[in-house]
Amino acid sequence: MSKKTAIFPASFDPITLGHVDLIDRVCKLDVFDELVIVIAVNPAKQERFTIEERVQMLEEVIKPYPKATIDGYAGLVVQYAQTCGASAIIRGLREISDFEWEFKMARMNQQIAPEIDTLFMVASTKYAHISSTLVMEVVEMGQGVISEEKLLEMVPPIVVEFIKRKFHVEQ
Repeated sequence: MSKKTAIFPASFDPITLGHVDLIDRVCKLDVFDELVIVIAVNPAKQERFTIEERVQMLEEVIKPYPKATIDGYAGLVVQYAQTCGASAIIRGLREISDFEWEFKMARMNQQIAPEIDTLFMVASTKYAHISSTLVMEVVEMGQGVISEEKLLEMVPPIVVEFIKRKFHVEQ
């Protein structure tokens, strides 16, 4: 019997509680033997954390998930999925506008690699408004306004520590 692998690609810049929720839910499904968390490089996005910093944050976050591993990739996610023998790409949907873009990407990926399925998971209501980009905009533009307690409602504690160090955020 071959190992069933799924990949969960995102920028994770930084990882949010929404990402953690999806990782948790995918692992609990017990459908896949391995979930590869792929730090995908998106040239259209301004990087706030290095790949190394994101790996460090993710390593801490995935400790409770023995099926989860981490890798980085710059290029087409579907090519990465083919290379590692994945049978599925996990994509989170926060809102309707996410679906339109993700649907197009899933169709393109299906055309390139019909053997790889895209599985959409709807974000939990409490995390549906949270994105890495929005969290960092709030941190960078609202210094002194957002408390550590509020940040912990959006990102894991390890991310708060990285934010404090990197952006000299005073709490």
